[in-house]
Amino acid sequence: MKRINTDCESCTNVSCFIKKHLHLEKMQDFAKQKNTFSCKKGQQFMIEGAPIQGLYFLYQGKVKIIKTGIYGKEQIVRLAVEGDTIGFRGFGTRNRYLIGAAALEDTILCNFSNDIMHDILKSIPEFTYDMMLFYAEELNKSENKVKKIAQMNVRERVIDTLLHLYKKFGQTNNLINVHLSRKEIADFAGTTDEQVTRIFSSLKKESLINIIGKKISLLEIDKLQSEIIEHKQF
Repeated sequence: MKRINTDCESCTNVSCFIKKHLHLEKMQDFAKQKNTFSCKKGQQFMIEGAPIQGLYFLYQGKVKIIKTGIYGKEQIVRLAVEGDTIGFRGFGTRNRYLIGAAALEDTILCNFSNDIMHDILKSIPEFTYDMMLFYAEELNKSENKVKKIAQMNVRERVIDTLLHLYKKFGQTNNLINVHLSRKEIADFAGTTDEQVTRIFSSLKKESLINIIGKKISLLEIDKLQSEIIEHKQF
């Protein structure tokens, strides 16, 4: 990774956890101690099982968070965009990352070391309280996802994944703003790339989606939602 300079005060990521707390006393001093790195597309900047190097905050780009499953199969557990926090699973309780992370496109990351994060948590109560609420919300999302995967069939999981991509990344010119391979979509949906290809073919024949290159367009969002409405996941 290549080190670069960014300024929290001029950052436009209003959803960034650091940016939202920059007004607090001492927070700007801590923000000046961060490190910022650029990552090339496909580069893995966090490795599962490696020593924790603090928390990452996504300044620019897109990232996939991955975990190794049974028989070494990669599972995408989360996708991140500008303003998201990465590496919080295991932080403060273990000394090694429980997940890995790789850039889906050229990406810029802000990193706060373990020592800096511990100093912030110990000296700024409002930040610490909000971080506790953040962890609680993420735990709730994780539990809901486990329940969802257990209840959905393969077609529903693929549709749910497409709706999640639409909600997370949005669309430009009716195309979802992210490049994902069939394998990556399968890794997120908890299925195989062969199954994804077959379901995509069915959805295209039903005029529910369109595919141009690696990008996907959702043509009938309401109809897609109706297939998974009972799971209340969109």
